[in-house]
Amino acid sequence: MTAQRIVRPDTAFSIASTKQKRPRVQDQEHLKFIRSLRCCVCGNPNAEAAHIRSANPIYGKRETGGAEKASDKWTTPLCRTHHNEQHAAGKELTWWASKRIDPFGLALALFACTGDDEIADGIIRSNLAAVSR
Repeated sequence: MTAQRIVRPDTAFSIASTKQKRPRVQDQEHLKFIRSLRCCVCGNPNAEAAHIRSANPIYGKRETGGAEKASDKWTTPLCRTHHNEQHAAGKELTWWASKRIDPFGLALALFACTGDDEIADGIIRSNLAAVSR
């Protein structure tokens, strides 16, 4: 019996693949759903899909910005006024904190119930109640 030699590629034990950016996930149906909801800050029915740029490793959200948009699951419904404020804020997370909203939890909750208007309305109402406190 002859011994066989195992040949491993140079990248077999490399950690470089874990540092590569994951491709942006686009979900037009989810964006349409988000746009059908009320603004999570003021309740305005004319919401836009606002992407969260900041990172939060607890939720598995990495930093995005510049010419890169976050995956569509990281969106919240904001009216034009609040969407502009979100983008103009120097520190996005400070802006969200001033509204008493966890944007990551909100985005994931809405992503999980995409297409279910009743559940989404309850989630938005809960956030509106937090904002008004």
